[in-house]
Amino acid sequence: MATTYKIRVATGNYLCAGTMDSISITLVGSRGESPKSLLDKCGKDFSPGEVGEYVVQSEQDLGPILLLRLHKEKYSIFPQTNWNCSYVEVSAPQGETYYFPCYQWLLGYQTLELREGAAKTVCMDKENELLLQHRRNELRAKRQAYRYKEYQPGWPQCLDVDCVDNLHPNDQYSCRRYSAFRVQMVASEVELKLKGLLDCKNSWRKLDDVRRAFWFYRSPVSEYVSTHWDEDAFFGYQYLNGVNPVVIQRCTEIPANFPVTHEMVAKSLEKHTTLEEELKKGTIFLIDCQILEGVPAAKLNGSLQHISAPLCLLHSTPLGEMIPIAIQLTQKPGPESPVFLPTDSEWDWALAKLWVRNSTFHIHEVLTHLLHTHLVVEVFLLATLRQLPMCHPVHKLLIPHFRYTLHINVLGRGNLFAPGGLIDLAMATGFHGLSHLLAKGLLTLTYSTLCLPDDLRERGLESLPGYYYKEDGMKLWEAIESFVKGIVHLYYKSDGSVKEDPELQAWVAEIFDKCFFQRESSGFPEHLETIAQLTKYLTMVIFTCSIRHASVNNGQFDFGAWMPNYPSSMRKPPPKIKGGATFESVLETLPDVSTTCNTLLLLWLLSKEPEDRRPLGCYPDEHFTEEKPKEVIAAFQNRLAQISMEIEERNQRLPLPYHYLNPPEVENSTSI
Repeated sequence: MATTYKIRVATGNYLCAGTMDSISITLVGSRGESPKSLLDKCGKDFSPGEVGEYVVQSEQDLGPILLLRLHKEKYSIFPQTNWNCSYVEVSAPQGETYYFPCYQWLLGYQTLELREGAAKTVCMDKENELLLQHRRNELRAKRQAYRYKEYQPGWPQCLDVDCVDNLHPNDQYSCRRYSAFRVQMVASEVELKLKGLLDCKNSWRKLDDVRRAFWFYRSPVSEYVSTHWDEDAFFGYQYLNGVNPVVIQRCTEIPANFPVTHEMVAKSLEKHTTLEEELKKGTIFLIDCQILEGVPAAKLNGSLQHISAPLCLLHSTPLGEMIPIAIQLTQKPGPESPVFLPTDSEWDWALAKLWVRNSTFHIHEVLTHLLHTHLVVEVFLLATLRQLPMCHPVHKLLIPHFRYTLHINVLGRGNLFAPGGLIDLAMATGFHGLSHLLAKGLLTLTYSTLCLPDDLRERGLESLPGYYYKEDGMKLWEAIESFVKGIVHLYYKSDGSVKEDPELQAWVAEIFDKCFFQRESSGFPEHLETIAQLTKYLTMVIFTCSIRHASVNNGQFDFGAWMPNYPSSMRKPPPKIKGGATFESVLETLPDVSTTCNTLLLLWLLSKEPEDRRPLGCYPDEHFTEEKPKEVIAAFQNRLAQISMEIEERNQRLPLPYHYLNPPEVENSTSI
């Protein structure tokens, strides 16, 4: 007697996700296979967003359904069309339901084999050769499809694809997102062209003229910045809650190459205290741009630009303000490298602060943003695809946090970094200097840098009032950690199960090799021994893809739209004496009109998420099919909602709300 299986097939809800091709299915159970069966019903099948219902007959009971095969073949005279399949659901006669996640495109005419959706480590499959072979076949194909290459010496390795058109559709922006991104880019370029700004190589005549650029795209934060940019308290605030809140560190001893004395800064401190006492109390902080030493500068519009490596001392006042109290524009003290002070002339002090902002612009864009999120995350992603099959619980946990990362990274390499791209038009480093700085930065990147609790501890910033990046970031780190711990404990019952998972160990080893070139001083593990180590590592990965990227990406235009607050280049060298700066000389040092506009275009494109977003904790694609991981996900989503309420309540009391880590505004992945 024939056995009947009910089949439900979901087509992705994307433009062009449907297909006119012929789709058939084969069920593979523990007792045998069904015949290849055409999935066809009255009317059109496999339209975008549709869930089609079908029946498959088998002469025997197949037992538990382990695998299925989707066969995509030519139909009649119709041309081939790609198909995006979300999932397949199989209901057996005895009442069991088997769920097969897919969430991928089927290209051309092919057969795709999917396994039942329960998450399994390789050790859980060790008694089933069929499933073990499926894992091996999948990873073999992924390693063939996703190959590494060296893009630049000293950079993390990346995907060996040169343009987004050559990416698999699984890795490309959706049509909706890509269209929105292109419209956004073209509209911005047209606006600047119409104003005649992109081609103007002159200095700005007055600072208010900067408002002419991108007037339509102002935000409340950018308006606040343009009003307060020159205030010392706002200068310091940005190193806590601006676009690069991870470079400031507590200073307990003045560096030997930064000869600041109490007499120099006494007027910036409260009465009846000394610099030495404030150092002991922990109220003195440091910005050290030493890594910029030796980074070559480029020519912009035919003029050689300049890069410095300043040191900046700051003081946290009893009023809760973080104010700069001393700036040296080079790493080598001496007669031609004076220490600038708030008591100097207005424009001497303003120019010194501009140099610090310019230097941290380079550190932010090249290291904090590009290296510490985009490039590192790309290796996390590639190692996941190459070493962990789709059924692996770590693959299921991480894959939503890699959405669109390959597209934006390949697009960046093809457009931003190409000769004559925005990097060469906007930044004093140009691409050559950027590449030099990034390679230096990778040599200093550590595991602690990407683990927020460790990073705060190393910088001495575990407790500091008004540090909203730390306040919100730690809540989110702990929420992600709790989420990860809940998932990990479902599939790893002991430290030994972590140590004995060869796929997991190969994944960690590949990241250590392809990103950090087996540099032990990085502190990145090359293998994992315990559940606690695995939990921390996975927390770091998800935090980096989402929270860290949002914190250093989403405010770029807000804080950079007013160019004097965040200059991307300096046309004159740092001053060697005091008393020479004027308003005119400052304008001659700041970027010219064309460079400014190219920078604004860059910041606008990088910080404005196009459509088709997925906020943190939003998992419409159900990679986990069992109830217990779904419960863990629901608890995570509830915690994120609570954190969001706390952030919004706090922001109502702030003159400048800090919203960059509010979960609804954080993308799941590094996707822009």
